[in-house]
Amino acid sequence: MLLTRRRRRTTAWRRWRKGRPFWGGLAAIVAGAEICAIPLAPLKVMLQQGIAGIPSVLMGIVMILMGLSAWFAPHYRGLAGILTVLVAAAALVMSNLGGFLFGTIVGILGGGMIFAWQPRPLPDPDTSTDTGTDTATGPGAEPEQAPSDSKQPQS
Repeated sequence: MLLTRRRRRTTAWRRWRKGRPFWGGLAAIVAGAEICAIPLAPLKVMLQQGIAGIPSVLMGIVMILMGLSAWFAPHYRGLAGILTVLVAAAALVMSNLGGFLFGTIVGILGGGMIFAWQPRPLPDPDTSTDTGTDTATGPGAEPEQAPSDSKQPQS
């Protein structure tokens, strides 16, 4: 009983995860959290924060939102991937070297994975049962010629 319930949850989790750019979204969320957390660190960790703290937090929040949108709205993966890469590249200049380079590198990789992800097409129920042994109806079969109504010359 417990094993089947766990197996159903695991199967549902795998189906959900494979139906969206999960790993790219996770990388974007981690990179956004890194970029967002560095300006909020104690002053002993960050020697000089200055005005760079505000764009850092905003860029981190945008990256986190793009990672979440890749998870929960995968049809916007193109926009989410491009914005993640652009914000990660901008964070390199505007936000403490993009979270000490970790946020920028992981953000660019995550945005690329989000943008490159393609959903798998569902298998067609008609073609999954077709074995392809019938050559008359197979993909390489020539079309049947309709009987012509014209009279052929008789000899």
